[in-house]
Amino acid sequence: MPMSDWMTPALFALGLWWFATGAILYLDGLPRRTFRHSLLAASLLMVAALFALNHSAADQSVAMTYCSFTSALIVWGWLEMTFLMGFITGPRKQGCPEGCGGPAHFWHATEAIIHHELSILVAAIAIAAITWGDPNQTGTWTFMLLWGMRLSAKLNLHFGVRNFSEEFLPPHLTYLKSFFRRRRMNLLFPFSVTAGTIVTVLLIQQIGAAGNSEATTVCFTLLATMSGLAVIEHWFMVLPLPFNALWKWGLKSRQVKSAPTVMRVHECTTAVHAHRIATADAAKP
Repeated sequence: MPMSDWMTPALFALGLWWFATGAILYLDGLPRRTFRHSLLAASLLMVAALFALNHSAADQSVAMTYCSFTSALIVWGWLEMTFLMGFITGPRKQGCPEGCGGPAHFWHATEAIIHHELSILVAAIAIAAITWGDPNQTGTWTFMLLWGMRLSAKLNLHFGVRNFSEEFLPPHLTYLKSFFRRRRMNLLFPFSVTAGTIVTVLLIQQIGAAGNSEATTVCFTLLATMSGLAVIEHWFMVLPLPFNALWKWGLKSRQVKSAPTVMRVHECTTAVHAHRIATADAAKP
């Protein structure tokens, strides 16, 4: 099998994953007054993606395989934006009380994100419905794979990992950190990584299966790449590596937003200091 048969879709999936993550982080770091405009544009893209998923499902060509995959990622990106921008989260808008643990702690965490989880469920049902019985299931499999691995990541964050990636959370969601635990590892993590690795290996084996069409090879390569990236993301949670540097460009919007605040604090401090000097001078005989 020529290297280009799997290298091109693998690089496509990698590039789209990297760019989409950074773009969402950048938009989420802008002032909150921009969120409605960003989400409106994303919603138009999401609706177009659903139509594209329905259209591409009946066609097993290479082009429609890429289209189905990309459309699923657009829908997933829309869901991530609704969460990170605070539009669809959960009924609980505050952190866990001090000393809370056990089932109550898990329930509080669930309350904080349950609306988001239900929106993912609705999207999954919608995608399955509009592609049901069609030969090109790339988009459906992609979405289900993302859902499963993201759910695993959330559970691992709750049970305890080394790295929270707190800088990815916007200020209006910082209360979610109270539902995380900082540990070197938790009991679920080995099972999550093992399951993800097995899925990745099985998908890789299908890439070179005899009798595959070019579109089938592309489909399994896209899925294997996303599965492999999900496993790597799990390892990011426990390894002491500065992986967030991958999206440093996406976090620049938060630095720009915080700069005026720092400047105002500096100006206020300078003014207070000048006032004290003037008062002291006036008090001198």
